[in-house]
Amino acid sequence: MASFSFGAGNLSKLVRIPLYLAGRLATLVIPRTRDEWVFGCAVGIADGALALWEVVAAEGRPAVWLVANHRQAQDAAARGIPHVPAYSLRGFWRTARARVVVVTHGFGDANRYAQAGAFIVQLWHGIPLKRIGLDSPETTRAPSILRRVPGLSRLLAALYRGAARRIAVLPAASHLVRGRLESAFALPDARVPVTGEPRVDVLARGTAAERRAAARAGIEAAVGGVDAGARLVLYAPTWRDGEPDPAVPTADEWTAILGMLERRDAVLLVRSHHLGEGDYAPPVATDRVRGLGSDLVADVTPLLPGFDALVTDYSSLVFDSSLVPLPVVFLAPDVEAYARRRGFYGRFEDVAGGDASTTWADAVARLDETFGDDGAREERLERARSLDARVHAFRDGQNACRVYRAILAGLGEQPPAETKGTT
Repeated sequence: MASFSFGAGNLSKLVRIPLYLAGRLATLVIPRTRDEWVFGCAVGIADGALALWEVVAAEGRPAVWLVANHRQAQDAAARGIPHVPAYSLRGFWRTARARVVVVTHGFGDANRYAQAGAFIVQLWHGIPLKRIGLDSPETTRAPSILRRVPGLSRLLAALYRGAARRIAVLPAASHLVRGRLESAFALPDARVPVTGEPRVDVLARGTAAERRAAARAGIEAAVGGVDAGARLVLYAPTWRDGEPDPAVPTADEWTAILGMLERRDAVLLVRSHHLGEGDYAPPVATDRVRGLGSDLVADVTPLLPGFDALVTDYSSLVFDSSLVPLPVVFLAPDVEAYARRRGFYGRFEDVAGGDASTTWADAVARLDETFGDDGAREERLERARSLDARVHAFRDGQNACRVYRAILAGLGEQPPAETKGTT
């Protein structure tokens, strides 16, 4: 079920303009500290924000996490992370006083009304394949009830551009990705350093065997009852900007999927986008299909080494999984319509190759081939390695440390010769 759209989100922004103005007036008189940091992340205590937090905490910087709900508060407490509700008076005050504000999805990850004048770090949440920000018309889509108001989309674009200019640091995985982020957020080169993404540091720590063992343990803890020898397939369809998911299987398609899973002793774990989930319940009772939504696992990146294949369409997970690497089967039933409405950076075929599936029947056949033919599997692994080489400049587990040093440089502080962080 779709749970969010840009049109609805933009309407909410317009309604909140008086609150933004009030917050701006407050930040003009509330002095910011010289050293406090606040962190926020839309999906919880996770993602690049958590990786950077570990470095900042190791360096002894005073910091607090801005939580959105009770579960996030519990997760923060379990990790020993100081936290306050983002949209409480304390959340407003801590954000208004903070020198550095760190977010991963949008300004709403922290208290959006108290950020004016802060040094804002936008870590983002994956390398974009689909166009984002100012590069996508979806971002500035007018609400349906105001669609006929002349110039409203241009006004929304101007507001978005003005807000994006407040970003002081937006890390990029590589020079290729840097160009996409600069365009999407209308930022100059100096604000988009090539440091690597903190969120994927976990995919470079320890040995491959250690990463796989830790990931399988994490998957077992999340869904339970997975046989140690079973192949695991992650299915991760991306968000359709508020529209229904076109890839939900029919009854016949479920039959084909379940047949392949039985034949290959495999389990399909479905991770729909947290902003809009499809109905992926099989028509028959089975333990071959499990949900792995954000309610179970906030950040799936650390679990990628535990999988044996990825099925996706336009998700940034295809870039993350190339670091493992994982063989990828693309299932994109609406690729032409999606390209017209949302658009891609480059050509979809440059990432998906020439054999992207448009139906589950075809995707099941390709997945079956991947598990049954060593040559087919190696071909997909080689495609993943090639993609990794194109989009990742670093694979040393030190991205968060580089981002930390870039932030200090932006603040005019001398970066430490060595950054503590985690290894």
